[in-house]
Amino acid sequence: MANNTSAEFDAVISTCKTLFIKKTKDYGTAWRILRPSSITDQIFIKAQRIRTLEEKKVSKVGENISDEYIGIINYCVIAMMQLELDENAALELNADEVSVNFDQKINETKELMFAKNHDYGEVWREMRVSSLTDLILMKILRVKQIEDNLGKTIASEGVKANYQDMINYSVFALIKLGTA
Repeated sequence: MANNTSAEFDAVISTCKTLFIKKTKDYGTAWRILRPSSITDQIFIKAQRIRTLEEKKVSKVGENISDEYIGIINYCVIAMMQLELDENAALELNADEVSVNFDQKINETKELMFAKNHDYGEVWREMRVSSLTDLILMKILRVKQIEDNLGKTIASEGVKANYQDMINYSVFALIKLGTA
């Protein structure tokens, strides 16, 4: 059976966005108060928890690995939104505005995924989910270093590209886990 990466990507993102918008309606955009480093730490917590679950195979909290990958995707979208929103902008955004912004960030990220898939092929399909987790953790450490360097890089891509890669690795993991 042929793979349809676009449809699989869209299915995963639909699940993520549905949860994101429901939480926006429940909590508003309380996440707007988070500084970039706090968002990065939230992503780190989720990725580290995935790694722990991969190694121990037992959860005492009841959430599973798929839930954590969904959380990574949604926190990365939050991070990209925060990068572009003026720090003096209102903390509360309406759900429709958030939905449009979510779609914009995901569409940019999907375009990047297809560009990289063109160059690399779909090699991710041959990777282990645990390797995708490790790549996400590496990207988080890169973002932390860039943040510690006050956003300055010498030869590297910025934080947005790292967030996009983390989204794509998480989507790939969710596809491999059968969430798509």
